[in-house]
Amino acid sequence: MLKDEFNRRVFARGCRGGDVAVVEGVMGLYDGFSGTSEAGSTAQMAKLLGLPVILVVDARSMARSAAAIVQGFENFDPDLTFAGVIFSKTGSPRHYEYLKEAVESTCSMPCLGHMPRNEKIVLPERHLGLVTTDEHLLSPQVIRELISMVEKNTRISQLVRELPDVVSADEDVDETGSPDSFVSPSIFPGGTGSGAGSPAGQSSSPETAPISIAVARDKAFCFYYQENLEILEGAGANITFFSPLEDDHLPPGIQGIYFGGGYPELFGEELSANSTLLAEVREKSLDGMPIYGECGGFMYLCASLTNADADKRYPMTGCFPFSVTMSGRLRALGYREISVKHDTLVGREGEVLRGHEFHYSALEEPLPQEPSIDRVYEVAKRGSKGVFADGYQKDNTLGSYLHIHFGSMEKAGQRFVDACRGYIKAGSI
Repeated sequence: MLKDEFNRRVFARGCRGGDVAVVEGVMGLYDGFSGTSEAGSTAQMAKLLGLPVILVVDARSMARSAAAIVQGFENFDPDLTFAGVIFSKTGSPRHYEYLKEAVESTCSMPCLGHMPRNEKIVLPERHLGLVTTDEHLLSPQVIRELISMVEKNTRISQLVRELPDVVSADEDVDETGSPDSFVSPSIFPGGTGSGAGSPAGQSSSPETAPISIAVARDKAFCFYYQENLEILEGAGANITFFSPLEDDHLPPGIQGIYFGGGYPELFGEELSANSTLLAEVREKSLDGMPIYGECGGFMYLCASLTNADADKRYPMTGCFPFSVTMSGRLRALGYREISVKHDTLVGREGEVLRGHEFHYSALEEPLPQEPSIDRVYEVAKRGSKGVFADGYQKDNTLGSYLHIHFGSMEKAGQRFVDACRGYIKAGSI
C-alpha cells in the first residue's frame, strides 16, 4: 500500500527508545498481492527493512517432513535472511528432538526451540481473525505460562544477543535524538502522535488553528491504522476518542468525526439502543459536518444492520439510506487501489489512494438511487478486469468498505482536516 520511504520511517519511529523490534508477519511468509510477485508479503517487508526472519512451523502430526518444509522456505528466496525456525504445537520434548535432527541434517537455518501444545494459551478466534485485546485481555496466569514456556523451550536469550543492529545508524535520526527527527514533513507534517496541533509558543490563525476530530474507539470500532491518526494530528487535528457503545453524546466542540473498522455486527443491539447518539451523528451529517466511515464505520453510517441469521435488524444512524446484511461467508479480502472520481473528504478527482478490504457483510441490493449520493471511487481489485464503484458521499459524509491508508497519498489526511476547517468557516458549529 505504501512507498518504501514511508515504511522505513514508520519502522524507525516505532523503534525509537526500544531494545528489540518485532515485526509481525501476516498470512504465510511469501503470501502477498499475487501468486507471481512478492509485493505485499512479509518477505518483501523483511528485505526492505533489512530484518532476519524467524520461521514458525506448525509441527502437529509431523516428523521428518518438517525438514522439507523448512528447506523449501529457506531456498525459495535466496535474498531473504533467516534467524532460525521455531516449531509450534509439538507433542513432547522427544518430538522436538526428532524435528531438530531432521532440520539440522538437511537445512542451514538453526532450530531456535519449540512451543508445546498447550490449550491454556490458545487465543479465541472469530470471523475476521483473533478476538481483539479490547475484549480479551491476557490474564496474568496466561502471561506467566507463556514466559515459562519460552524460557524453558526456546533459545530466546541467545537469539536476542545475535540479532543485527538495524536502526542505530539510521540516517533519519538527527543529532538531537528528537522524536521529530523521524518525521518527514511530506509524510507526517509536524505530527508525532502526541495529539498536539500548533507548536508550543506559537499563535494560530484560523487557517492553521487546530481542529478537533472525534474518533470512535471501543469494542465495536477498534481497527485503525495508527499512522492515519498521526497524519491527522500532523495536519493540525486534535484527536478526541469516544465510544458509540457507552457515550450518549458526541464530544463537545468537534468539527469532524472518524468511524474506523471493527465489529459493529457483534454489538448491533447495543449500538442501536443508543438512539440519542445515533440521532446526533445523523444530525451532524445533515448539517454538513465532515464524517468519514470505513468498513465497520461505514456500516454504522447506514440505515440498518441485519445479522447473519436474518432474524434481527438493528437501526443505525441512517446517514446513508443503505441496509447492510451480515453473511456467513467472506465477501471481500485484499489490497485495493482507489481512483477518486469526484472530490471527497480524503481525495480529489484524479488522485489515487490505496487500502485494504476485509469483510463478511454486504449492502442489500438494489441500492436506493438518491441524486444526493455520489459514487466517488473506482476500485481496482486483484484478479478482476473491471473496476467497481465502492465509495459513497452524501452531503459531507463519506463511507466505504475500504480501509484507506492516508500514507498512500500524501495529502489525504490534510484533505480531511481542511474539510473540517471549511465546516468552521461555514459557521456550522
